[in-house]
Amino acid sequence: MTYAKKTVEELQNHPERLLFPETIDFTQEISVRQFADGEMEVTLHKSVRGKTVFLFTCSARNDQGISVEECKIELYHIIDVLQRSHAHEIIIFEPYMSSSRSDRTTRRNSVGLWIHYKTIISLGADHVITYQMHSDKSKTIFDPCLCSIDDVPATSLLQKYLCDTTIHDKHIMDTEVADSWLFCSVDAGGEKLAKQFAAAFGTQLVVAHKQRSYEKVNTVECINILSAVPIEGKKIWIVDDMIDTAGSIYGLIRELGSRQCAEINVIIIHPVFSDPATSRLHELKNEGLLNRLIVCDTISCDKPLQDMPFMEIVPSGRLSAQIVLTISQDRQMADIIDFFSPAAYLSR
Repeated sequence: MTYAKKTVEELQNHPERLLFPETIDFTQEISVRQFADGEMEVTLHKSVRGKTVFLFTCSARNDQGISVEECKIELYHIIDVLQRSHAHEIIIFEPYMSSSRSDRTTRRNSVGLWIHYKTIISLGADHVITYQMHSDKSKTIFDPCLCSIDDVPATSLLQKYLCDTTIHDKHIMDTEVADSWLFCSVDAGGEKLAKQFAAAFGTQLVVAHKQRSYEKVNTVECINILSAVPIEGKKIWIVDDMIDTAGSIYGLIRELGSRQCAEINVIIIHPVFSDPATSRLHELKNEGLLNRLIVCDTISCDKPLQDMPFMEIVPSGRLSAQIVLTISQDRQMADIIDFFSPAAYLSR
């Protein structure tokens, strides 16, 4: 609920919110009761009859230490109680959709995203909003006739942050950035995301090709660096949608560190940070291999920030508030979803 409170604070800064005082209800009181055998029951203490409810949720790491699966079960119970309370519309706002990583269909495996989606729509969810799903193919699971989805790119938040904190003006982007920066993907699957950053800032692209072990999850056997230009003396920006255990990032930074780069930075959207991610990143920072680590706050960063005080956190609450306003007023989301132009932004 911390993320929802931040969004509400941003929403209160918009005077146009007064146009729909009864549309959004962030103030409903919800209590969760656990039976002796572990079963759960959720109670709603405020009427939502006829209202549109934006339900902020997260099934990733949280400050309360609740497991991923328990978070999901609690979400399902809350959707059920909202439906039984005759809410007019239930909009699930899940900034980081952890189940989107399980989207591969083979002969003998479950598909976590499909299970999650089928469950929330069968319970009554009308709309899902998320930031930067793990892959584009994940969105094909959603049937807009049953439940619409807005997968909002969060890259604009990170690109704007780089403009504000590092580049500052277009002349620097056209000279120093174009000449000395390189954006690097973590693997071939992340090439599209890294290419977006390279195109936006007018730099060259580096692609890391990793070979995973098929016998053990989160294990990388080797990394090959593919680049059309020399990387020696360049400022490298590794771009990815998330860091989980940091195994891929760890190996990639060590490989790049052996090639005399000027500095190595990491910029990601979702700070999942499963063990031993923080210890690996801290080790790289202490050895001088990692210069900057920039993340969005789509997952609570309070505990990782204690372990990694050098981490820079890009807030997304204002963007979430803009999305809530836009949907509530039935306006188009093009201005939010469209491609961010650093050149145009720095030329203002």
